[in-house]
Amino acid sequence: MTVITSIEDLRRLAQARVPRMFYDYADSGSWTESTYRANESDFAAIKLRQRVAVNMEGRSTATTMVGEQVAMPVAIAPTGLTGMQHADGEILAARAAEKFGVPFTLSTMSICSIEDVAAHTAKPFWFQLYVMRDRDFIERLIDRAKAAKCSALMLTLDLQILGQRHKDIKNGLSAPPKPTLANLVNLATKPRWCLGMLGTKRRSFGNIVGHAKGVGDLSSLSAWTHEQFDPALSWADVEWIKKRWGGKLILKGVMDAQDARLAADSGADALIVSNHGGRQLDGAPSSIAALPAIAEAVGQDIEVWMDGGIRSGQDVLKARALGARGTLIGRAFLYGLGAMGEAGVMTALQLIHKELDLTMAFCGRTRIDDVDRSILLPGTYPLA
Repeated sequence: MTVITSIEDLRRLAQARVPRMFYDYADSGSWTESTYRANESDFAAIKLRQRVAVNMEGRSTATTMVGEQVAMPVAIAPTGLTGMQHADGEILAARAAEKFGVPFTLSTMSICSIEDVAAHTAKPFWFQLYVMRDRDFIERLIDRAKAAKCSALMLTLDLQILGQRHKDIKNGLSAPPKPTLANLVNLATKPRWCLGMLGTKRRSFGNIVGHAKGVGDLSSLSAWTHEQFDPALSWADVEWIKKRWGGKLILKGVMDAQDARLAADSGADALIVSNHGGRQLDGAPSSIAALPAIAEAVGQDIEVWMDGGIRSGQDVLKARALGARGTLIGRAFLYGLGAMGEAGVMTALQLIHKELDLTMAFCGRTRIDDVDRSILLPGTYPLA
């Protein structure tokens, strides 16, 4: 494939180049995957109003997210195992985001460590935190993010327990991966990926192995992870983390207007309307369907963002029109990373930006901050 024109092109290329168990890990949802599919299909149902004879010169997609200047209202979402889509994946994605001018968020469950990404980038990035039972580990993780000069902490609220993803079970995804015959045969068809992995030392969970008590290698990591996600997470923990962090706090995983009010009352700087990419509660509404009611519930008390299903600049524009000051992309950048490494992530960002810029112009707007729901066709979008 010599010409890349869409995120779908990158997806197909990533599917061909990334081992099945890691591609499926990224490109799957829980149980029937109905919410995973709805995240995309509900965007497609929203129609845009085309305007003509409007001066389209001087367009700008630049705005801010929690006070940070961004080239467009898009940030790279935290995704686990990013470094298994492509060798050194988190570093490569962070570099692409930095060059393009959008924020990068490093996951707790990343392959490259906080310190590793900081050493290979010049601009502060964001760090995503899962709450574990081991509070001492969490405190040290927060302190490491501070030391790396991360400019915001993103606290994920919707992974107290793990949703079941059938593909991961069938593929034998584990730490370390199970060397089944099917997996070994599949690996033999991915020489580019294998050569990349042979050329890097980063093949473990860099933020955890060697940092958490009793976790010295991948064999001990699996048991630790299953025991550590904290089902007792509460708003009191959010308050404790906010005080410990002391900087900008973003809360990810809000899908209900009542929870959104609690998030706003917590003093956090932003909330993300997110169903974890359809990977947790199957049968939940899509993120874009939940967005308008949440945006209305909190008003201007907290910045509202969303993620889930964004595969184009048009999706970004629709989310912005329905009340999201910012958006995050997960699978869209992972496809680019798996397809072509750092160049693929840059390509994904460029594709989304061009679609956003052109579609905004066709809808009669030249500044992203002037976009509202008047660019949408009445009757085609969800209401609060």
